[in-house]
Amino acid sequence: MNDFLDNDSFLEDLRADVVAADQSRRLGVVVAGSLSRGLEVRLDRDQRLEDLAVGRYVTIAAGDRIFFGMITDVSLDSTNPAFEKTPPDFSNEFFRQVHMGTSTFGRIHVSPMLVLHRESEADDWNAQPVKTIPGHYSSVCTATAEEVGYVFGREGEGRDADGRRAHYFHIGEPLDMENVKITLNLDRFVERSSAVFGKSGTGKTFLSRLLLAGIIQNKVAVNLVFDMHNEYGWEGTAEHAPSVKGLKQLFPGEVTIFTLDDESSRRRESRPDYTVTISPQDIEPEDVQMLAGIIGLTEPQVGAMYALARRFGKGWLQKFLDDDFIDAEWDGLKGMAEELGQPQQTLAALRRRLDRFRRYDFITDKGEGNSVERILEMLQANRHVVLEFGRYGSDLGAYLLVANYLTRRIHERYVHLTERAFGEKSAEPTNLVITIEEAHKFLEPAVASHTIFGTIARELRKYHVTLLIVDQRPSGIDPEVMSQVGTRVTLALDSEEDIRAVFMGVSGASELRQVLARLDSREQALVLGHAVPMPVVVRTRRYDQNFWAEMGWNDRAALPERGRQSSAELRGERPRRLE
Repeated sequence: MNDFLDNDSFLEDLRADVVAADQSRRLGVVVAGSLSRGLEVRLDRDQRLEDLAVGRYVTIAAGDRIFFGMITDVSLDSTNPAFEKTPPDFSNEFFRQVHMGTSTFGRIHVSPMLVLHRESEADDWNAQPVKTIPGHYSSVCTATAEEVGYVFGREGEGRDADGRRAHYFHIGEPLDMENVKITLNLDRFVERSSAVFGKSGTGKTFLSRLLLAGIIQNKVAVNLVFDMHNEYGWEGTAEHAPSVKGLKQLFPGEVTIFTLDDESSRRRESRPDYTVTISPQDIEPEDVQMLAGIIGLTEPQVGAMYALARRFGKGWLQKFLDDDFIDAEWDGLKGMAEELGQPQQTLAALRRRLDRFRRYDFITDKGEGNSVERILEMLQANRHVVLEFGRYGSDLGAYLLVANYLTRRIHERYVHLTERAFGEKSAEPTNLVITIEEAHKFLEPAVASHTIFGTIARELRKYHVTLLIVDQRPSGIDPEVMSQVGTRVTLALDSEEDIRAVFMGVSGASELRQVLARLDSREQALVLGHAVPMPVVVRTRRYDQNFWAEMGWNDRAALPERGRQSSAELRGERPRRLE
């Protein structure tokens, strides 16, 4: 939790309030249930079933414990099964009133998520995972804004349940509860790899930008964003607005834009700081192997790449694609094949597949120095890096190659820095969060076990590097990697396989699956895992001008009007509202 946990008087009032079962909030009583299946609650006579929805929070007082739970299902019930086959005549309003709430009534299914408990009045309250359930006829009430705020913490800096410093970031509001801020513990969010899932068009990019802005503002980590579609660094596009601000516009002194395609970036007025190039001399077989499924490499062809690298060493790719070199040194491909002990057909097919690299202008010896070193220089100076792909964003092969090439070398440096600082915490590198889109291509079961991204996910934060996975197909991600994803922010999904993958390793998944299946296609998300004390459905915070202003951005065009308003306020006048 946070500092709010020390407020024992608040909890005493809360428990007394729930025990008293304030009639304005009381829903009903617990009548059945179990820890594994959740609780069945019979609604009171005056409760309208149609006013309740899955995802709403409730509190249950049971002795010296306060349970927090979520409504995960709503149903109808009756005391006599015959009512289903032969309903009474409800044309008479009197008979209808007699039956409603007595012989026929509503039920809700509640999944208990968290319990507040203390051993004695002298002890502090502790928030713990649920290991038991309240007894029969315990009163169930809708949770108030204060109770929800208590559980999730106040926005800003505070302390978590372990007494560690924590930064709480407002991510949205609970459904049906306005002006209640649900927060993420950003320190815990970056401790492990995290994910934003959702089908196309649900707003994954907007939500990811919002989370990255929170990380930047609260200085809990440094970011490296592989910006596939050029939407994070400078202005992006949106259906509801002509443009939306990028991270560099919100944090101009803290974000650096790198680009693979300088022409494209400048045409979009992105103002890149550095153009990334890769020397063909530096490309290794491990950099290319991840592209096997994209460019159609077979196992013999992958083996041939390693044979080429052993024979020619640094620069093997450049030599292999050089016709003059092959003709002069080996009298053609047949001679090279005999020297390497590889089938000529395998080498010929490999050349055809690798020939696509000739079209990549960023693979050149004419660059401005070592791009890896320049990115590392920015990261170690606590500058966040967004790498735009320009026209190469539509080429999945280019995206995979560059992301893999850079990440392998940056991770290697972080391993070195962490091991060198062993025992000296102040010398450890700043936590790094690497954001990747189309993540299932990096983390699919066939390749995740031997790619750098699978390694980072399994390492948790051992070397201060974690992933922010942005993807629309969680079912395509290796199950072992999914089990290591600490926090999952999930927007609407259609596929049952994707929904099942999101809840892999999550207790109470069957009930939460119902909640996820009923999310709206926009601005609603289920958040669960390491950075929140319990699963929560939120109406996500909008990435709009209000948010940009809270991040510190000022619209220069509006500054003169804001100045006039400030002057009017100083004179005691009622200023005109600035739209």
